[in-house]
Amino acid sequence: MAAEADARKVCGLPERVQLHGAMLALQFGYAGFHVVSRLALNMGISKLVFPVYRNIIALILLVPFAYFLEKKDRPQLTLNFVVQFFLLALCGITANQGFYLLGLDNTSPTFASAIQNSVPAITFAMAAALRIERVRLDRRDGVAKVLGTLACVAGASVITLYKGPTIFGPKLQDAVAEVPAIAGEGKNWTLGCVYLIGHCLSWSGWLVLQAPVLKKYPARLSVTSYTCFFGVIQFLIIAAFMERDADAWAFHSGSELFTILYAGFIASGVAFAVQIWCIDRGGPVFVAVYQPVQTLVVAIMASLTLGEKFYLGGIIGAVFIIAGLYLVLWGKSQERARLAKEASAAATIATADRIIAGAGKSSSVTQPLLLPTSSSSSDNAV
Repeated sequence: MAAEADARKVCGLPERVQLHGAMLALQFGYAGFHVVSRLALNMGISKLVFPVYRNIIALILLVPFAYFLEKKDRPQLTLNFVVQFFLLALCGITANQGFYLLGLDNTSPTFASAIQNSVPAITFAMAAALRIERVRLDRRDGVAKVLGTLACVAGASVITLYKGPTIFGPKLQDAVAEVPAIAGEGKNWTLGCVYLIGHCLSWSGWLVLQAPVLKKYPARLSVTSYTCFFGVIQFLIIAAFMERDADAWAFHSGSELFTILYAGFIASGVAFAVQIWCIDRGGPVFVAVYQPVQTLVVAIMASLTLGEKFYLGGIIGAVFIIAGLYLVLWGKSQERARLAKEASAAATIATADRIIAGAGKSSSVTQPLLLPTSSSSSDNAV
């Protein structure tokens, strides 16, 4: 055990320290993606071209790892799997990224990140509706998950329906003034929040739909690669009808090229690999707990680079969503602990039953041998 623990050390750091460092780096990477995506939209990059390039880069990074690492785990590709991968791409790539960019274009990186904190709660609600997740309202963990989901819904509703006065921004004189949408004319804050809720619903639906697919096709990297491939195809088809300007596909500056490379390489390729490792070593709850850190980092980065203002409605909604996130995570952790305890107790009882059954068989074998002897002895005595 000591040798195994030492083997997991990198530069003398224990694995737990590595996990925390990796998760912090991951949140900074995702936070940078929110800001970079907003910069890309401000520079005029097409909302259809951007995800095409992003997913092509991610696909180039994922395919070699999926091909070589999952040769033995990858089942044969059938028409049924192709249809499932296409639907996963429609939900998890096309709708997910499309709604995100539309929402981000009308709101801000901070609120996009804040609303994303509701994804675990929405995923739980979807799984419960489809009977994948069981809800026990007679237990604390079940009540916590339901209350957490309601808190996330309430937070998202506040962000959508109430913008409120500016609490903090680059211009302190505007601290109590009602400010129009940050992106200027033609933008709709409420519609942008609705788009972001659609983004979260698509993301959650993608997570829920992946579960049955992975049971039949247990090669996660390959599933992600196929999903990414069909996502590129879908975006290309949409762009062929809606983005016919050839100039929209060209890079006009190094900044545009950087945003595309960052989105595809850091936010999709590297971030996916780091997240998979963290989930494997630390568990999904450990990874999800770090999600609110991303919102804080985005708020700081967006304020410094984009001059973003913070509105009262967004802050209240973010508090509700983060509180709901932790309630859901706490409920899930309590449920896992309870199920593990029940499984351990059931295994102990089963072991005890086998021991008793074994002892019963032993006595049943010995007893017939004793009875005749005892009987003979009695006859001899008589």
